[in-house]
Amino acid sequence: MAEISDSVKLMDTAKRNAPERERQTESNQLVGPAGLDIGTSNIVLARMRSGAVQTVKQLNAFFAVPRSKFTGKVFAKNEIMYFARNGQFYIIGNSSDTFAATFNSTTRRPIEGGLLSPKEDEGVNVIAAIMKTMLPPPKKPGEVIAFSVPGEPVDTRISVLYHETVMKRTLEGMGYFPISVNEGLAVITAEMSNDNYTGIGISMGGGMCNVCLSYMAVPILSYSIQKGGDYIDSMVGRTLGESQTKIKLIKEKELSLTREPRNKVETALQIFYDDLLSHLTQSLEQVLASSDKVPRFAKPVPLVISGGGALAQGLKERFERALKSVSLPIQISSVRIAEDPLNSTAKGALYMAISEES
Repeated sequence: MAEISDSVKLMDTAKRNAPERERQTESNQLVGPAGLDIGTSNIVLARMRSGAVQTVKQLNAFFAVPRSKFTGKVFAKNEIMYFARNGQFYIIGNSSDTFAATFNSTTRRPIEGGLLSPKEDEGVNVIAAIMKTMLPPPKKPGEVIAFSVPGEPVDTRISVLYHETVMKRTLEGMGYFPISVNEGLAVITAEMSNDNYTGIGISMGGGMCNVCLSYMAVPILSYSIQKGGDYIDSMVGRTLGESQTKIKLIKEKELSLTREPRNKVETALQIFYDDLLSHLTQSLEQVLASSDKVPRFAKPVPLVISGGGALAQGLKERFERALKSVSLPIQISSVRIAEDPLNSTAKGALYMAISEES
């Protein structure tokens, strides 16, 4: 991946763009084993500092503008994150959102449906550039970094192998020793220590929902469906003739699944949330029923939900309702939302990385 490192010129503004509690200093950077959640919407890095998990997040998106020396100087003065390539400035991470809003446009994403987008030729370069703003060079060659990968989709014929291999090579090119971790298992690792890492972990992301069934940290089966938050935004936007960006903003700021919808946007959001949850629970029923790997658990197992999709108020109750409409070959003791839904995958990956070094 030398071509990526040679072509990327970064204006590193991770300090300015990250929340105060997540900022780094030159004397106290996040070092050691790392966990990385490479999601459709965000890239999240987790590392230990002073005995506590610290996270840094960047938007996994970019916005391209024509390249010029004068523009480059202005970007440098204002600490805009970007790299230059093929006559374009690629504004990346959190910086890209500001530009898209200013130009009344939308950002572009290097990942679509949870996997590298075939539509974006510079997708790998964008992801590498974003990761370099978050990951300093390792203090010693071969530092372990665990990165999340989706389960194989059950509703499409797409393989995750290409995505996984390219991400691994990109991290190797940065001097790290990367190991891939199933996203659903990462959720279990982060959230089920009190359950002996036994149960079902679900990550409801922007492009996918990932599912893993584990027994004492051993993954029994895992899979994904290529429907997530983006599906809801897109379908509501198409149905009502509104922009996906506007729908996403309403969903994240105003939606509650516990009350009657107050307008047509909330009505549509609830309809497509229910559609997603129905598809998710039906897939769980089908995958578990068709597998000969499911053990006979001595007692019911918990189910935990993480990811941006878990943030909607009333999601737990809505999921429980959808779960009642299917028949699973195992009993569920409880459904709960992850303590830190947006960072669960990165934290779980971090714990896996630490265990590799110990």
